[in-house]
Amino acid sequence: MKKMLLTGVAMLGIFAAAQAGGKANWQEYAGRYTVYGSVVDAFEVALRGDTLLTIFTPEMGEATLLCLEKDRFEFPQYGGLVIFERNGRQEVAACRISVAAIDVGEIRAQKVGASAAPAQPVVTGYVYEDLDRNGRRDRGERGVAQVCVSNGREVVLTDAAGKYSLPVGDDCIVFVVKPAGYRPAPDEFNLPKTCYVHKPAGSPKVFYGGTPPTGALPASVDFALQKYDEPEAFTALLFGDTQPYSEQEVENLTMGAIAEARGSAAGVSFGITLGDLVGDRLDLHLPYKNAIRQIGVPWYNVMGNHDMNYDATEDRFSDETFEAHFGANTYSFTYGKAHFIVLDNILYPHPLTGKGYWGGLRSDQLAFVRNDLAHVPHDRLIVLAVHIPLADVEGENAFRDADRQALYTLLKDYPDVLILSAHTHIQAQLPHAVGLSQGAVREKPIYEYNVGTACGDWYSGVLNERGIPVATMRDGTPAGYAFLKIDGNQYVLDYKALGKPSDYQISLYHPKVVPFRQATSAAIYANFFMGTPADTVEYRIDDGAWARMRRVEEFDPAYYRYVQDWDYMERLASGRRPSEPVVCPHLWKGRIATMLPVGEHRIEVRAKDRFRRIHTAKGSYRVEN
Repeated sequence: MKKMLLTGVAMLGIFAAAQAGGKANWQEYAGRYTVYGSVVDAFEVALRGDTLLTIFTPEMGEATLLCLEKDRFEFPQYGGLVIFERNGRQEVAACRISVAAIDVGEIRAQKVGASAAPAQPVVTGYVYEDLDRNGRRDRGERGVAQVCVSNGREVVLTDAAGKYSLPVGDDCIVFVVKPAGYRPAPDEFNLPKTCYVHKPAGSPKVFYGGTPPTGALPASVDFALQKYDEPEAFTALLFGDTQPYSEQEVENLTMGAIAEARGSAAGVSFGITLGDLVGDRLDLHLPYKNAIRQIGVPWYNVMGNHDMNYDATEDRFSDETFEAHFGANTYSFTYGKAHFIVLDNILYPHPLTGKGYWGGLRSDQLAFVRNDLAHVPHDRLIVLAVHIPLADVEGENAFRDADRQALYTLLKDYPDVLILSAHTHIQAQLPHAVGLSQGAVREKPIYEYNVGTACGDWYSGVLNERGIPVATMRDGTPAGYAFLKIDGNQYVLDYKALGKPSDYQISLYHPKVVPFRQATSAAIYANFFMGTPADTVEYRIDDGAWARMRRVEEFDPAYYRYVQDWDYMERLASGRRPSEPVVCPHLWKGRIATMLPVGEHRIEVRAKDRFRRIHTAKGSYRVEN
């Protein structure tokens, strides 16, 4: 449900010069219009002369409107529209505004001093404690006060009786924001039951189907919560792209990452898949849910670019199948002292070219973040779960700058922010240098963990002993999953490589034999999967002194050789050729000693991560005369 709404940030610098024509009482449009629950608080409509109608906000400056017909105006250069609305006495009382050319959709604004425009439908209901856990509000089950409920834009608190009310449109999902100390009941797939989908006429026609007509609003839309003793120290499982393109790859996922995660799920509070749940075949959403429920913990899902309805002609319809299976794709929840915000950050079709997609956020999402954070204390850890990385990668334009800047601004009062993303099918730690150039000033940088994927390199490569593709990623990181361990508002991250012990955090590449006292171009490489540019990686030979390794931007030589070996096979192997290597962002290099006695020598590598923990790896080589 991608409702398109206005953002003042996205409107920055829009000036459309045109003269309004025709005979009309232009003065009736003039005045101040107040916007509720948006990144824009208000705007002014005024006349310049007798016929030149202008609109002004601090974010966009002044722009001139061209009258198309009575009550309908446009920004010609940008494909934008302003449509004024009248009340029962035919007075201009409100308006809707959008700029479609840059994916700014629609907001509604009330004219100050005017009578109300036609009322928008309102949903009401209760958030209550489900004492007998039957999913129905029974006599004696009291409402829960001060719980947030949202329609994807506005966020309201329940009153003392647990009651809420919210405006809704004809394509809307209403959801409760899980508060600390309570949990929603899971459905049969272990997905938290937090949403009510309101689509009276159902989804538009899309190939993979959407939500059938839901009809009129129920008299009360209630949300059940179960009270429990929720610790401030907890662990979450993180899956990067699972992305099966076939039933066989669903089986690979089940036998690989899910089977291992199930064995590691003791003490885990919940899990999140960070988008690309499937690979374009949206009929695999159901098999995915059947697979993921086997882990046995509540599971949250982020929408990815391969979860979209590609036959949608508008962004707001590109998630119809996702919504039918998973509910809202922009939402939030709280565990302990950590507040999680899940955002669908894919704009489709691309708002500038109309082809493909672009990373970005709609203004209704930015409004939701602002309204949601209004109820979150500043000492909480904020965790953003998205698919496309937000970090500005040099030479790429993968994410719309204005949206990133707007998001940073909304987060400026929260010192502890962690972003979780996937999408790249590599693993990277991306500290955001959030300064003036990035739109916000903060003492503590925002940190982004681009999580390695559960499908690795798209289920490629040789098969392991269980018949599952090894699927090492292009940066040399093994396929796997991560653990986010939170205590209060602090956290640590761990990566678990599939098929390896939990302490396997560094892979080594080095020659097995070198010539005695002869120069060699060979080297020792350490791929520290969770490494950051600021980390210290050292090595020593035998019991010698520790020496620093040098961080390099090269292909992981082990992965490069793996791909080359595939091409030199004399016979076709089972599986699919791995992808070409990419520069590894966590690779260190050291010289290999040859001025040593003939015989076997030990290599030891140690790395200190950003959480001040030490990880080690060992190897050996021979010196021969």
